Amino acid sequence: MFGGETPETLPVPPTPHPATTSIFKPMFIEPHLGGKSRREQAGWIEVIAGCMFSGKTEELIRRLNRAIIAKQYVEIFKPVIDRRYHQEQVVSHNETAIRCTPVNFANDILLLAGTCDVVGIDEAQFFDDAIVEVCNTLANQGKRVIVAGLDMDYEGKPFGSMPQLLAVAEFVTKVHAICAQTGELASFSFRLNDNDAQVMLGEKGEYEARSRTAFLQGMKERKK
Repeated sequence: MFGGETPETLPVPPTPHPATTSIFKPMFIEPHLGGKSRREQAGWIEVIAGCMFSGKTEELIRRLNRAIIAKQYVEIFKPVIDRRYHQEQVVSHNETAIRCTPVNFANDILLLAGTCDVVGIDEAQFFDDAIVEVCNTLANQGKRVIVAGLDMDYEGKPFGSMPQLLAVAEFVTKVHAICAQTGELASFSFRLNDNDAQVMLGEKGEYEARSRTAFLQGMKERKK
């Protein structure tokens, strides 16, 4: 015992609030990573989805770096329209970066993936509808396909082909941000200006992560 304390006098740790326990989820562990038998294994699709500032790209980069450490051949792609941080890098909001190839169309990925083991795709919601078939084709070729993207747009509606990608993926990770209004878990991306275009690239000056309650309140105020 510490300091002569008896079992009866030992402090009892507080019970964690249910809202905080859901944050600490086990880190994604690859079902297969490295090894000479990699070519004999079937491919699969992983989707990392969530709102803005939830760490989607950061998690994508983490998984890709682990594949590189495992001496796998990795190719990374993003839509050419995403030039917020760097034209030829995938960059997270906290400035973690990895080299990538910008492409105009989803089918370009099939042409450029070649004989790689792992394909990383960032901002999947901005690609054309062919992205679903592209990911399926790559996985059927035995490749590990890791996709990150916004699951909902600024109105809280499913974004692009993300619903279909979530449906066909073997592994789905839903990441959350922290609500800028309430400090609770956030799943929605709230636009701070009056632009009504679905696709509008932006940062913290244009968007903030919000909980459901704060998002609904903001949308209500926007309509006044």
